[in-house]
Amino acid sequence: MKKFLSLAIALAMAVSAVADEGMWMLPYLQKMNARDLKAKGCRIPAEEIYSMNRTSLKDAVVIFGGGCTGEIVSPEGLLFTNHHCGFGSIQSLSSVEHDYLQNGFWARSNSEELPVPGLEVRFVRRIADVTAEVLGSVPSTAGQEEYERIANERIEQVVAGLEKEHPGMEVIVRSFFGGNQYFAFVLEVYTDVRLVGTPPQSIGKFGGDTDNWMWPRHTGDFSIFRVYAGADNRPAPYSPENRPYRADKYLKVSIAGVGEGDFAMVMGFPGSTQRYMTSHEIDYMLEVDNPQRIYIRGERQRILAEQMAASDRVRIQYASKYASSSNYWKNSIGMSRGIERLGVKARKQAQEASFSEWAARNTLPEEGYTEALGKIASYVSESRGARADMQYISEAMLRAVELLSLASTLTEKEGVKSEVDPAKITAYAARIYKDYDEPTDRRVAKRMLTIARENMHALPSFYAETVDKEFGGDIGRYVDWLYDNTAVAAPEKLEAFLKEYTPEKAAADPAVKLYRSILAKYRELAATVRPLAPKYAEGHRKYIAGLMLQQPKKAWASDANFTIRLTYGNVLPYTPADGIRYNYYTTLKGVMEKEDPKNPVEFTVPEKLKALYAARDYGPYADARGELVTCFLANLDITGGNSGSPVLNGRGELIGLAFDGNWEAMSGDVAFEPELQRCIAVDVRYVLFLIDRFAGARWLLDEMEIVGGRR
Repeated sequence: MKKFLSLAIALAMAVSAVADEGMWMLPYLQKMNARDLKAKGCRIPAEEIYSMNRTSLKDAVVIFGGGCTGEIVSPEGLLFTNHHCGFGSIQSLSSVEHDYLQNGFWARSNSEELPVPGLEVRFVRRIADVTAEVLGSVPSTAGQEEYERIANERIEQVVAGLEKEHPGMEVIVRSFFGGNQYFAFVLEVYTDVRLVGTPPQSIGKFGGDTDNWMWPRHTGDFSIFRVYAGADNRPAPYSPENRPYRADKYLKVSIAGVGEGDFAMVMGFPGSTQRYMTSHEIDYMLEVDNPQRIYIRGERQRILAEQMAASDRVRIQYASKYASSSNYWKNSIGMSRGIERLGVKARKQAQEASFSEWAARNTLPEEGYTEALGKIASYVSESRGARADMQYISEAMLRAVELLSLASTLTEKEGVKSEVDPAKITAYAARIYKDYDEPTDRRVAKRMLTIARENMHALPSFYAETVDKEFGGDIGRYVDWLYDNTAVAAPEKLEAFLKEYTPEKAAADPAVKLYRSILAKYRELAATVRPLAPKYAEGHRKYIAGLMLQQPKKAWASDANFTIRLTYGNVLPYTPADGIRYNYYTTLKGVMEKEDPKNPVEFTVPEKLKALYAARDYGPYADARGELVTCFLANLDITGGNSGSPVLNGRGELIGLAFDGNWEAMSGDVAFEPELQRCIAVDVRYVLFLIDRFAGARWLLDEMEIVGGRR
């Protein structure tokens, strides 16, 4: 006899289970994690971490910008995040005359804090489980297209209702467990955010690409901003009349330090994980997705690095773009390495075999569990070629060649703009031109269009129609002609073009023609993949639901999707290989040992920091051994998006800022590695030391609530 369980029953049973790993939803902490939190060393009740009815630690943790986490550390809206999270803002404010990247920046009062146009900070004001509202009327026999249609209609209704209930706020609804569960988030968005302080790049980015994702680490990866509000403490556009945000909740900052085995937790916004990825998807990642990304970005980064080394102006213009590209490039290298070395695919295959056996014995075919893995495999196989080409268009053309972004301003969905607003186009283009160097972009275009031609299965039409027909296949000559003759390669050319704009002239512009050819091919490829997507979505949803039904007593955590989560564990060292044991902390001594005159870009040490080290002028920030700890490790489950997240001790006090993971466990987004996986954090004592002793900005410490003392 077959035995049936509902997914709702599985979820209900799971919330009483003990958690081993995961990025946990805050509304479930009391039921799912409270006992385990206490056992691992948390000294505050779960209600103080997250509460529906009163302020809690959750209210001090924010989305910073578009992809990081920050935390409020004073009653006056002072905000800590990582240096690499603030990097784009710091770069946007920098110039050759005011090189805040190279030299750092420290406001001496509120009046010196620098507004950052476009930077936003989001507070989570409400979290609600809306699964019943979204899925309550979906028939159990619904196919994926009907499932999505009904769910999307209900989501629109949920959003409309919450927007009415919370006027002026942003409402998002996210799916969890592959579309088996839904939560709504009400966000309050503050748009007046100002730069308060940042160390020089030699501290905030110490180690550069060489140390990225590595341990031991000695990076002072922090920057400081402040949230401003109107007179009513609500969000308001930038105005000199705005005042620092009055925080209902802010984090106390502890200088007690950390010891091996201490409890630690991170609250933040992890971006994306794929813990339910199948072996079929791993094949695609290892054979197509990661190799292509590594190759394309590596080629572009080589050109950018050469151009940046030759010009301070170009260095500042491309610093943020290079750093962003390089970070995920190295992540992809480490991800592939980790998956292969740690046997992740074999573990996934074993899980899939067990699932298939369970589904065959315990479910009916019409429930969809027996077909789930087959649908995923079919999608991966059938979409492989088209998705590979789409990645080349995205990575090597639309993202890499900035001329195409400029050409897009003159292009509509089906053609060129019949009418234009010169002011809007000029304003948009000005943001690109600010960080655009025509010779650099020209070099990038030559290389990117060449490697795309060498590797794509189906090419955009401009290769045959223009490159081959008019330039004999010489991409270099074509690109030179393109940049010499387009109206969008320079701001003065675009300005003159817009004064005499006609749709016919726009259609004839070579950059517009190139952009339209590339976009047409991308849409053609997308059209072949789109009908296959429901097959994957249904297989993925059913596979996750089936796993939860198969193991109803396991504590399941949903994949990260840039919604607020908690992860917790302990401060611990690790053993990356036989005979090697890494300590759980590093000190300022390691910064001095890593200084390398042969690599001044990544391993420069400021003279003032050397002097402070020589004098051992650490103040109250030294540990009991008289050392200044720079970074530490904890076995916390984090990923991209957690950058800047507060690392908290058992009393909910700030002890560090999460900024990286370790190289040996880069496969962690696909399979958590409890023995190897570590969160790398900058110790808050190093942060305070740099603010106080290095920058002389003690006025910032005076507004924080600093607690504890040496251990």
